[in-house]
Amino acid sequence: MSATIPKQFFQELTRERGLLRFITAGSVDDGKSTLIGRLLFDSKGIFADQLDAISHARHRRTIGDAIDLSLLTDGLEAEREQGITIDVAYRYFATPRRKFIIADTPGHEQYTRNMVTGASTADAVVILIDVSKVKMGEDGSVELLVQTKRHSTIAHLLQIEHVVVAVNKMDLVHYDQAVYDRIVQAYREFAQRLGLKDIRTIPLSALAGDNVVTAGDRMPWYQGPTLIELLESLSVYDACHDEPLRFPVQLVARHNGHEAKDFRGYMGRIEAGKVRRGDRLVVQPGGPAATVKDILILDQSLESAVVGQSVTLLLQEHLDISRGDMLASADRPASLLKTVTADVCWLSEDPLDLRRKYWLKHTTRQVTARVIEINALLDINTQQKRPADALRLNDIASVTLNVQQPLAADAYDAIRATGAFILIDEVTHQTVAAGMIRLDDSGVRNVSER
Repeated sequence: MSATIPKQFFQELTRERGLLRFITAGSVDDGKSTLIGRLLFDSKGIFADQLDAISHARHRRTIGDAIDLSLLTDGLEAEREQGITIDVAYRYFATPRRKFIIADTPGHEQYTRNMVTGASTADAVVILIDVSKVKMGEDGSVELLVQTKRHSTIAHLLQIEHVVVAVNKMDLVHYDQAVYDRIVQAYREFAQRLGLKDIRTIPLSALAGDNVVTAGDRMPWYQGPTLIELLESLSVYDACHDEPLRFPVQLVARHNGHEAKDFRGYMGRIEAGKVRRGDRLVVQPGGPAATVKDILILDQSLESAVVGQSVTLLLQEHLDISRGDMLASADRPASLLKTVTADVCWLSEDPLDLRRKYWLKHTTRQVTARVIEINALLDINTQQKRPADALRLNDIASVTLNVQQPLAADAYDAIRATGAFILIDEVTHQTVAAGMIRLDDSGVRNVSER
């Protein structure tokens, strides 16, 4: 017997203040896990048994009776033993104004792939900068850490809407405003070269709790919101509501063979736009037209559905449609690409081999692909692009790929879900790269629908 989900649950999720997904990023030991622990602790988002467990943890790194809040997100034994974050840890909490999903991502360069995973679905990123690690010259110069630049670059490439720069461990510099101002100025100059736009800055101490949930009185010179107030105020509007329909087919559903009534439904998640009964669609990459007969969710029939909903579409026509095909708006279909230009982050310890084929996973479609050219490698420090003949772990570059079968895709800047892909090693089945498709105004190198 199927359970009935209360209507209030869906109403709460669709309120304007909505759900905010954000990640913490930064270099090693910048205090990311401690910050999340402080957010959960001060906002009453920790159960009593969780608090008791970390209070008696044998790997805690605090002195006396102080609680090591960083252990709240360190789920692996190796993380607790070494005092580092390895895997992405997700935590959920809520305030009276908003619900949150936090991803605590690793700071080590070797785990950049994990940071990319957490950032791929984020609405905002909190980039921590440890004041004790920033090099400050007597001439007024400030040198940011490479990982700070790397994570900021990834946030830009992944089109994360909001960037919060949290200058952490202010207690170590006696809450000196001059130190904070110099770091903020250096980051803003870097962000301007990078192209980041919505930058918010805040001084805090995750260990002491200053400006995390409560302001305290040790930084009277800062008159802005606390971190939790800032996160509660960030707007979350999914621009994909205004985009044309993109519905990658995950599964073709049929009734049992003995059923007299013919039923063929196409199941999947609406990745962009909306769909209504009677809408004219196009099946990509094949190209035949289709008309929406009905929209089903659980045992209900809907008049319409929007981005984010998982539904079953019934069509008037009997067409050859299978997993990996895309149902798109007939008047604004996706671009069909046999040659793809993309920015990629290389995630494998084995370097890119231009002679090899890889699997390219795009939405629900998987095709064979080959990187035919490395257009340019991005220098994280200078943001300059230079020629390269290889890609190695954590490199970010623009590349050109050929795919065996055409992809129905969009520019990542327009629709993230249909502009993103991963490359998979055919032998090891390991993900070796994450990519973002870039198109020029003409939809470069498209193939015509046949």
